[in-house]
Amino acid sequence: MFQAKAASPEELLAGLPSDRREALGKLREVILANLPSGYVESMQYGMIGYGIPLERYRDTYNGQPLAYAALANQKNHMSLHLMSVYGNPAEERWFKQRFAESGKRLDMGKACLRFKCLEDLPLDLIGETIARTSVERYIAGYEAIRRDTAERRQR
Repeated sequence: MFQAKAASPEELLAGLPSDRREALGKLREVILANLPSGYVESMQYGMIGYGIPLERYRDTYNGQPLAYAALANQKNHMSLHLMSVYGNPAEERWFKQRFAESGKRLDMGKACLRFKCLEDLPLDLIGETIARTSVERYIAGYEAIRRDTAERRQR
């Protein structure tokens, strides 16, 4: 994965070719307009990240802010990482069904939604997906996954 060395979202966007700057900038606007309170924007792993700061929730597996979503510029595509879709099978089914209803082609790994241009994405669905999960609900889901994982390891 390509990791930018930018210190801020603005710096990352400023260093991109104009088509990618415009696409990621507009997607960023959609995310920020729909981001529930308690999540913050920052640079994480060379991407524009949205997550729960350590001041709010410290018990993460890697000591980093709990990632909720991220925007990245890759060599051959751009990507939107949706951790709430990845970590919740019901949310994943809902998202994939709604994406199919949009008529657009879904190119998605576990959490990574890949796209070449902004028109590849149903922006209303992206906004709705970002807005769906409060910080409290996301933490509860994260803790449930960690409990389940710990229980499976003990068996």
